[in-house]
Amino acid sequence: MTGPLCTLDALAAAIPDGAALAIPPDNCGAPIAATLALIRRKARDLHLVCVPQSGLQTELLVGAGAVRTVETAAITLGEFGPAHRFADALRTGRIRVLDATCPAIHAGLLAAQKGLPFMPLRGLIGSDLVANRPDWKVIDNPFASGDRIVALPAITPDCALFHAPLADRHGNVFVGRKRELLLMAHAARSTLVTVEAIASGDLLEDADRAAGVVPSIYVTSVALAERGAWPLPFLDQYQGDDALLARYVECSRTQEGFDRFLAELLSRESGSA
Repeated sequence: MTGPLCTLDALAAAIPDGAALAIPPDNCGAPIAATLALIRRKARDLHLVCVPQSGLQTELLVGAGAVRTVETAAITLGEFGPAHRFADALRTGRIRVLDATCPAIHAGLLAAQKGLPFMPLRGLIGSDLVANRPDWKVIDNPFASGDRIVALPAITPDCALFHAPLADRHGNVFVGRKRELLLMAHAARSTLVTVEAIASGDLLEDADRAAGVVPSIYVTSVALAERGAWPLPFLDQYQGDDALLARYVECSRTQEGFDRFLAELLSRESGSA
C-alpha cells in the first residue's frame, strides 16, 4: 500500500505505548478490528480519551491490560449489561479514571482544535466533578463581575482512532453526520482510521459527500478493515451480533472468562482477515 493507506497491523503499530488515544462511542464507528490489532501487539499504558463515552472498545483494552487511564463521561455496554472488566480494574486500582461530562470532553477537544489552552464551560460548579478534578479551574468571568465559570484544559490526544464507511487513496475520509469524528481528527496530533471500503476517486470532489469528509490534511493513515466495527453494529451497513455481545458480558464476569472470550475473538478475527 502507498501514501496514507497501510495495513491494519501497521496502523496499530503507529500508536505508541503510553499514548493519549481518542476513541468514539460504540454507536459512532468504534474500531474493534484495530482494537484487536492493538491487543495483539500488546499495547500498554494507554490513556483513553472517550469522546465522550465508550463501551466494548474500552472493555477489551482494559481487560487485555493495555490501559493506564480512562478519561470519560461513562463506560457502558447499554442493554447488554455492566462493563465488568472496567469496573473490576477500577475497584482494584489497576486503572485511573478521570471523570468528566459529555460537554466537558467536547469542550476540551474544541480548545485543542482551536489552538487554545482552555475552554470555559458552565453547568459544573457545585458538582463533585470540580472537587475531584484539580486540573479544572473555577475562574471569574473577566467580562462580568460575580460570574464564576469553570476553565477546562485543552485535550490534545496523541492519536485519534475510529472506523468510517469510506476513504479514498488520497486519505480523505467520509464520516457523514458523525461530526465528533471530525472533532477528534482536528484535535489530535495524528488520526488513524479504519474503513469499510476504499473509493477510486477523490471524495472531496463528490458534491454529495464532500461536506461529510475529513480532509486528508487531518488524516495520518488509513487501513481497510471490512466489518471493522463488528461485533458492534455500524451505521446502516450491518447489524451487531447481539448474542455474542450478551455472551461477552457473561464471560467477562471473571478475568479467566474474559481471556477465553478474547482468545476466541482474536482467533475468529484472524481467520476472517
